[in-house]
Amino acid sequence: MSATAEILVIYYSRHGNTARLARQVCRGIESMPGATAKLRSVPPVTAENERPQRAVPAEGAPWASLEDLAACDGLILGSPTRFGNMAAPLKYFLDQTGSLWAQGTLADRPAAAFTSTQTMHGGQESTLLTMLLPLLHHGMVYVGLPFTESALNNTRSGGTPYGASHVVSAVPQDELSEEEAELGRALGKRVARIALALKAARPATRQ
Repeated sequence: MSATAEILVIYYSRHGNTARLARQVCRGIESMPGATAKLRSVPPVTAENERPQRAVPAEGAPWASLEDLAACDGLILGSPTRFGNMAAPLKYFLDQTGSLWAQGTLADRPAAAFTSTQTMHGGQESTLLTMLLPLLHHGMVYVGLPFTESALNNTRSGGTPYGASHVVSAVPQDELSEEEAELGRALGKRVARIALALKAARPATRQ
């Protein structure tokens, strides 16, 4: 029986730009036979008390849960940049994953990240690198984008070796560039491929 893998894509998107890239990442995941994408978001955090607004979203992806994380075979995080760092709602969610860290639940599973910025030099690479840190603490295997991806050499907007990205001001409103979309799909496909291989190699008790 061939291996199957569920890749969890969790993102925060205030204006829809990161969400557009998340959908391309999911397309890439599902281009791999045996892989499925589970798309989830995180609620905004209020400035007054740092408690997220938990009302069920009227549209878009459902909110992510720790149960989603525990069940996934791979994880891809997406966030707009906030002064060169991930947005507070995603950080708030990750700060609640201590119980999974204590059990090593996510260890040896592949992970990746994507981001969006308003400007070309808006902190994309530092944001992706800061998103990497909690994943390493969980023992995950970080997956980037190699320069064998031709779009990484040709892009004039988003796209980095640290993960997929989108520059809002570089393309028409509400769109991704061709290379940005291609690299989003490539990232999803790469994580899915590695997740399938790692899951197939794990002992049956860890499947």
